[in-house]
Amino acid sequence: MNDKIQSLLDQHRIMTIATLRPDGWPQATTVGYVNDGLKIYFLCGLDSQKAKNIAFDDRVSLTIDHDTAELMEIAGLSMAARARRVTDRKEAVAVLQKLPSKYPEQPTLPMPMPGPDDVCIFEVMPVVISVLDYTKGFGHTDLVTC
Repeated sequence: MNDKIQSLLDQHRIMTIATLRPDGWPQATTVGYVNDGLKIYFLCGLDSQKAKNIAFDDRVSLTIDHDTAELMEIAGLSMAARARRVTDRKEAVAVLQKLPSKYPEQPTLPMPMPGPDDVCIFEVMPVVISVLDYTKGFGHTDLVTC
């Protein structure tokens, strides 16, 4: 199952992450990500609502999937996780250096890469992973506790 999770993480580069606003409402946002094994990293603006939400409550949920023309080929991940802001400069630089690798078909970026002081970088650490695989049956999921 770990190989399946790793494969799905490596195949994709966009996820939807849901955070909790201080008023109790969930907020779902699409973000790009990079991963190092099961560690998932994403970045957002310093003053973004996501950053404020995670400072308020580090619990997040996320989905990683893609569109498919065949119903029974749906596959993806959903996770309950905890997010922590990356404060170690060396780790932040390493994450930023990995981002372009998720876009090999784009040899140059349309803008300069931000530096560690320009963005919030978050590490997402899974607690429970649901592996969705319709090839095993409609709505089939396997739960993995981390």
